[in-house]
Amino acid sequence: VQLQASGGGLVQTGDSLRLSCTASGPSFSRYHIGWFRQAPGKEREFVVGISRSGSSTDYADSAKGRFTISRDNAKKTVYLQMGGLRPEDTAVYYCAADHSIISNPIKRNPLEYEYWGQGTQVTVSS
Repeated sequence: VQLQASGGGLVQTGDSLRLSCTASGPSFSRYHIGWFRQAPGKEREFVVGISRSGSSTDYADSAKGRFTISRDNAKKTVYLQMGGLRPEDTAVYYCAADHSIISNPIKRNPLEYEYWGQGTQVTVSS
């Protein structure tokens, strides 16, 4: 599967953005999808993940209450709605796919994801 992340941009503190992760290739609904981010000089970190069907989600503490993940398997797209953005949310955001059996949990370790999009820059000014 190939992934394309989009929707990033330059916003102000408190603004909202919606990122999209669109896939090409078959069997999109067989993949858990995770969003990660990487700020300059920092390691890539897990933000949020969603299961194959969309019935389960997992949020990092930094995302709880501010970000919402959803997916539309018919459109092969996962959305990350981000609200209440802060300067510390500034990073390149990546989506990734984990080809997982349905009972597997959503993974937080980026090394366990097989496919990655190219990333989209989110910059939040103070």
